[in-house]
Amino acid sequence: MTALVDERGRPLPVPSDLTRPFWDALRERRLVLQHCPACGGYQHAPKLRCTTCRSTELVWREVAGTGRVHSHTTVHRPPSPAFADAVPYVVAIVELDGTGVRMLSNVVGVPPDDVYIGQKVRVVFDDVADEFTVFRFEPAEES
Repeated sequence: MTALVDERGRPLPVPSDLTRPFWDALRERRLVLQHCPACGGYQHAPKLRCTTCRSTELVWREVAGTGRVHSHTTVHRPPSPAFADAVPYVVAIVELDGTGVRMLSNVVGVPPDDVYIGQKVRVVFDDVADEFTVFRFEPAEES
């Protein structure tokens, strides 16, 4: 299979039958996670079975997309020439409110030095190619 890339030559994820509902929802500007009705847990990345109780009766459920920065780092050296114009950028683990799920993504819309552990963030959607959307996070107002 040929790797998918955006117009800048940056690699794109390759959706599978298992992950397609996740990517389709992003295109609709919704963040969804697998939810297990048997035990009430959420999980990401998508799996065939619940990672807590092993149930196969998983459903996709939309989540608010808010959370807090659990950990982060700033990338100063691009992993490939395709990312040379993007550095520096923040890679963060965000713990989503009400789910217990931690997701890896970028924090955007703020200088890298202004990102901190515990910072409230919300999901934003980025159309990186025709018919392809990824999620990122931006700072949110503290409530």
